[in-house]
Amino acid sequence: MDIPGYLTSDQVAARLGVARQSVYNLVNRVADFPKPTKVGRTSLWSETAVDEWRAKHPARAKPQKRP
Repeated sequence: MDIPGYLTSDQVAARLGVARQSVYNLVNRVADFPKPTKVGRTSLWSETAVDEWRAKHPARAKPQKRP
């Protein structure tokens, strides 16, 4: 589905650098994460809302692997 200004769960995951399931976990566990809009059975996120959320929540540093 390609609606200008909206992202699918796969696109949101790619933009945030996480797995698709993590997007749904964020929806359910993080109060200020943008809620999707349903179009039929498809969940779509506002591109602007996702970008604004990302700007407020910079990527966390990955833990260093121990030798």
